Amino acid sequence: MSQTCARQLLRLLEAYGVDSAFGIPGVHTIELYRALGESPIRHVTPRHEQGAGFMADGYARASGRPAACFIITGPGMTNIATAMGQALADSVPMLVISSVNRRDTLGRGQGRLHELPSQQQTLAGVSVFSHTLHDPAALPELLARAFAIFHGARPGPVHIEIPIDLFDTPVPETAPRPIEVFPPAPAPAAIARAAEWLSQAERPLLLLGGGCAAAPEAARALVERLQAPALTTINAKGVLGLDHPLDLGATMSLPASRRLAAEADVVLALGTELGETDYDLVFDGGFHLNGRLIRVDIDPQQLGRNQDADLAMVADAGETMTALLQALPNVRGDAPQDDGRAAAVRQALALNEDPELAPYVPLFATLRATLPDAILVGDSTGPVYAGNFLASLPAPRCWFNSATGYGTLGYGLPAALGATLACSERPVVALVGDGGLQFVIGELATARDLDRPVAVVIWNNQGYEEIRRYMAMHEVPQLGVNLTAPNFVELASAYRCRYRAVGDPASLGEALAHLGEEASPLLIEVDATAWMSALP
Repeated sequence: MSQTCARQLLRLLEAYGVDSAFGIPGVHTIELYRALGESPIRHVTPRHEQGAGFMADGYARASGRPAACFIITGPGMTNIATAMGQALADSVPMLVISSVNRRDTLGRGQGRLHELPSQQQTLAGVSVFSHTLHDPAALPELLARAFAIFHGARPGPVHIEIPIDLFDTPVPETAPRPIEVFPPAPAPAAIARAAEWLSQAERPLLLLGGGCAAAPEAARALVERLQAPALTTINAKGVLGLDHPLDLGATMSLPASRRLAAEADVVLALGTELGETDYDLVFDGGFHLNGRLIRVDIDPQQLGRNQDADLAMVADAGETMTALLQALPNVRGDAPQDDGRAAAVRQALALNEDPELAPYVPLFATLRATLPDAILVGDSTGPVYAGNFLASLPAPRCWFNSATGYGTLGYGLPAALGATLACSERPVVALVGDGGLQFVIGELATARDLDRPVAVVIWNNQGYEEIRRYMAMHEVPQLGVNLTAPNFVELASAYRCRYRAVGDPASLGEALAHLGEEASPLLIEVDATAWMSALP
């Protein structure tokens, strides 16, 4: 009994629980699509391979499960590279399967269709690993490596390219045997020392990163056991639940939170790279830790970057929090009580009164009141930058955007489509700017294909407002930032999407209230000028 290499690939993906693939077929992937026709894996066709990568990213962030991308040789791979870069920076699992030219032509520079000098080397810089399959018998091993990374190491994109002469090659038909991988647990000696330091600390502080998203119960229990304030990165928002009294959010770039961090005598950093886009958005190098630093990360290399640790553990954040709860004495009780530090920081921050953030306060109040269980997916745009400070979420995986890490534009809409496929029972809102949306405007057609009630909230300020402001701050002429936005009424009609124009919080709430009435995308255009004028 035999099967083709393409069919073997799909059976392996099915065995590992992959249920969705994003891709655009081409002449080099015909045999893969022949096999896909017999597979239960759902296929979604974006309008650009970058959209495929962003959709897989949104799917993984919303669900915690990786999706696959099926991408053609050459331009398909260079198109998806930006999405892979964003996923790599934010530790998002993504399996990219691509074609590549025939084995006997690789590296020969013969001018073949879609040929690159070395496609594998081109993609190696935006992936955890990139591998060219030369022998179909190695395919189970490659998938095992990929999923070992997804489940047991710092995740990110994995790229496997298959030469076009291998897709229809017969291989022995054997039952897939997926490997179950458990992440690393912390060393008992390290837990004992960390528990000793934390129990003796007078001003402990927790820094919770995206690595904690899979263990929110343990995170809340640990914060409450220590009665310590916590700063949560953007990818960890919601890990402590809605309006937790000890949660100070992603405010590490603001003076009051920086003072708190500098004054802490023991700092526990869990699953966070302590990187610039969470801790130094003002780019002044002003985030300092003066107390003992305990760092926990699943990636050993990360433990030596950005901040020097006094105690470093290579371990899963959830496993570590569970172990610490068992080791720490319960001398402070488990009810969330603030020793006064969190309340003082919150009062000093006064986020709702900050003139830079105040215009967006009613936006997030309206979203919370109208769609309290929504997944909010953002692009790099003003409301999202503000929401990184303002938004309080009931659970993790409800807020993610491309303002972190790689910082690309065009992320919000396609990532929201991935999120709605992963969590079809939840409302999903894409928060985008008129400039960023134009990077991926064709994905409105994909949104219509899916027949899902995704809200696309467009903050229309006729250009790249954040860059305009940055230019003005640095006395740079405002060149290249004033854009002509499309007529969104006609655009919605052309893509057969619903449309509402709003200029104040009340009309936004009324528009969002109708989101679930039809199985189609809803474009909500917010006139930024009118919105600002309507505020007190």
